Amino acid sequence: MKINLEHIAIVLDEPHYPENIGAAVRAAKNMGISRVLTVNPSGCDLTRILKTATHHAADLIPGIEVYDRIEDALKGFQYVVGTTARRGSHRQSVRNPRQLALDLIPISHKNHVALLFGPEASGLSNEHIRYCDVLVTIPTAEFSSINLAQAVMIMVYEIFTAASGEKSHFVPRLATRFELESMYAHLKETLTKINFISADNPDYRMESIRRFFSRMQVRGRDVQLIRGICRQIDWYTSRRQK
Repeated sequence: MKINLEHIAIVLDEPHYPENIGAAVRAAKNMGISRVLTVNPSGCDLTRILKTATHHAADLIPGIEVYDRIEDALKGFQYVVGTTARRGSHRQSVRNPRQLALDLIPISHKNHVALLFGPEASGLSNEHIRYCDVLVTIPTAEFSSINLAQAVMIMVYEIFTAASGEKSHFVPRLATRFELESMYAHLKETLTKINFISADNPDYRMESIRRFFSRMQVRGRDVQLIRGICRQIDWYTSRRQK
């Protein structure tokens, strides 16, 4: 069983250089990936994009999807992979590209997967990391900064070549980012109402809750269950207040 490349997409968050967009599109084309999304790109100079995409990948350029907000770009995906060279207490444990590629074999057959890359200078922020189900870091020597297009190529190469000699475990359709973000907003409101999280700084506890659910591969029906529990809590607390 191999990865379903039709369900893999590259998402470039706030790319600053059109040449990197073009080179990323070329890498995608090389490895059989046809969907590329950009979020708030600084410059979409078509001439400069085509220069690095070359004529071989020129057919993908008109299909590049452009969004103003990261949440809009990701809302249709069930699984989001964040690429980062930085680690910290607010970031999940990370995998390397080869490990990740093997994990995506079963996931990609019923779920759309986004490979999310941050801006060239700063990478993904903690705010954007919270949209990710898993993080991946490309192993390097002492100098960890990799050009955006090079990082894209390394990731898609590992994904293209990923195959499993063993039977992969079944992964059902997971909840989309839109469904998850709606659930998190509902949880935040309900848990603040019952004082489980502080109204002064609710996002601090919500980060732990997000990491907890990201380890569970939440399905759409799981979201419905959680939101149903929240609605029942809301109803009960409203009655108590009256």
